[in-house]
Amino acid sequence: MHWMEVTVESSVLTSFYNAEDESNLLLPKLPTLPKNYSNTSKIFSEENSDEIIKLLGDVRLNILVLGGSSGFIELYAYGMFKIARVTGIVGTCLALCLSSDLKSLSVVTEVSAGGASEVSYFQLETNLLYSFLPEVTRMARKFTHISALLQYINLSLTCMCEAWEEILMQMDSRLTKFVQEKNTTTSVQDEFMHLLLWGKASAELQTLLMNQLTVKGLKKLGQSIESSYSSIQKLVISHLQSGSESLLYHLSELKGMASWKQKYEPLGLDAAGIEDAITAVGSFILKANELLQVIDSSMKNFKAFFRWLYVAMLRMTEDHVLPELNKMTQKDITFVAEFLTEHFNEAPDLYNRKGKYFNVEKVGQYLKDEDDDLVSPPNTEGNQWYDFLQNSSHLKESPLLFPYYPRKSLHFVKRRMENIIDQCLQKPADVIGKSMNQAICIPLYRDARSQDSTRRLFKFPFLWNNKTSNLHYLLFTILEDSLHKMCILRRHTDISQSVSNGLTAIKFGSFTYATTEKVRRSTYSCLDAQFYDDETVTVVLKDTIGREGRDRLLVQLPLSLVYNCEDSAEYQFTGTYSTRLDEQCAAIPTRTMHFEKHWRLLESMKAQYVAGNGFRKVSCVLSSNLRHVRVFEMDIDDEWELDESSDEEEEGSNKPVKIKEEVLSESEAENQPAGAALAPEIVIKVEKLDPELDS
Repeated sequence: MHWMEVTVESSVLTSFYNAEDESNLLLPKLPTLPKNYSNTSKIFSEENSDEIIKLLGDVRLNILVLGGSSGFIELYAYGMFKIARVTGIVGTCLALCLSSDLKSLSVVTEVSAGGASEVSYFQLETNLLYSFLPEVTRMARKFTHISALLQYINLSLTCMCEAWEEILMQMDSRLTKFVQEKNTTTSVQDEFMHLLLWGKASAELQTLLMNQLTVKGLKKLGQSIESSYSSIQKLVISHLQSGSESLLYHLSELKGMASWKQKYEPLGLDAAGIEDAITAVGSFILKANELLQVIDSSMKNFKAFFRWLYVAMLRMTEDHVLPELNKMTQKDITFVAEFLTEHFNEAPDLYNRKGKYFNVEKVGQYLKDEDDDLVSPPNTEGNQWYDFLQNSSHLKESPLLFPYYPRKSLHFVKRRMENIIDQCLQKPADVIGKSMNQAICIPLYRDARSQDSTRRLFKFPFLWNNKTSNLHYLLFTILEDSLHKMCILRRHTDISQSVSNGLTAIKFGSFTYATTEKVRRSTYSCLDAQFYDDETVTVVLKDTIGREGRDRLLVQLPLSLVYNCEDSAEYQFTGTYSTRLDEQCAAIPTRTMHFEKHWRLLESMKAQYVAGNGFRKVSCVLSSNLRHVRVFEMDIDDEWELDESSDEEEEGSNKPVKIKEEVLSESEAENQPAGAALAPEIVIKVEKLDPELDS
């Protein structure tokens, strides 16, 4: 994984960075999602909305690069939307680095064969990204907006599904049970009609109403339906519709960009595909409006039906009925009669499909995430506009009209919209990915070390991009005479340019103590190294003859000493990059380094891995058992001396200042039982480093 920010400057980019985003002026601000629903909605909640706006407000292009063992590398603009997919990568990606000038992508891969691994370095040219940077930036910005809006719509729909409660299905299930248990041949519709017209219910209907539904249950059901439908209605109007309209706006802008073929066609932006996406969003908006009509109609119907049924049930129990409830006009009776006629018909085919005879509750079917047709689609009979469209062959196929799916759920239309948008925005990723061609391949070494995948994450090789000098650096080790010798390979980000001292090996010679001027000489093996900043490499060494507990060193290696202009001609690689480098160790120029400062002894710790961050002035060292961490502040002013005793003498009293004491010592950690070793506990110790380490 590698995340980079573009540093290239141009007048076109500067004007784009400084330009006001018109969508902020033309579109209303998206309402924050309510907190009382799913945790996922908190992404767009009140407290997080500023973070989303900040993310979408970052106009300077930054790219997340991901690679693994799946044979491809993917590039995500702003870490959110895929803008390139590079295929044909053989083996597992160990490291990758996209240059900040967007001219090349460096990759290190590992191919396992015969119990060992072949590790190689590749450089891919990314000229399309570099040549069309302003267009890529604008396109990626639109993609990110669209990606965020799709997520917003998805979460709005999730909130709507949560607002719909299972209790709303109670009427359907109770009526189905009534059909299964009743002994008479009278239909359910006739039973309720009889109650409406004559005020009397059969014994079986009375049992259903008084024992199963109950007056209290009916009241609760009515309140649940009103509360649930109101919540869904608000979410559709304020969130789903505003999100869909914003999505329509950004897709329309993207279509305008795609029409400028000279600029955007080479990037794979396809106007026809975007038109399909716009049409799909229009269909989704139509379906959301249809749901609003169904909710509005259902709320009116249920309110009238429940009011009548509530009064009828109170009369059965001979309870007092309030005068305002008792008033029922002929219009009200007609309304309830129509509701019973439409909803209380027994449907045996529905029972075969859904296990129920009735579908009185019509809103839930729109929120089901399934491919089946709606149980009760809207009645289009007598709709003059619908009939007019069906009878006009020209309008039926017109691209100016959004297609309508009367028999499909809102979830189905949303999924269809997402798929079409994904297909439309996938093409640029394929086109840009195919344009990235392998320009350089350097086989590095054969690695016979058997390491689990977890530890490989911390290990060599390590890639770094120097943004100032536009260079790719690669740190790796080659096994020579049982020692791991650190090598530095550097390549120019512009593949057409070469660089001097392209390959150098580093040998660590001696280390001098600051005040006693005693010199520590030994043979050192490089365990791990990472770039601290553009000018410095942080290295962990093992003294092969030092005693345990005093055999690990942390070193800051200044690159200015490695690439000394005065004698650079003496350190030129005389081999060939087409042959594996570990087979031509003699041809790799080796520079022996002697240190009077920029180092310290790591006592009482089996240090194995290191990570450095020059921006934060911190280096971290991780032990070989992955349980023990030391954090070093590298830029301090406190004056204190290191213990400078030799390895033969006892440890002196001048110990480094410890900001935070460790809880568990290294020896205790290693003496833990096998089960405890797996505990996810990591011990952290923060120390101040020798001031002389600050380069």
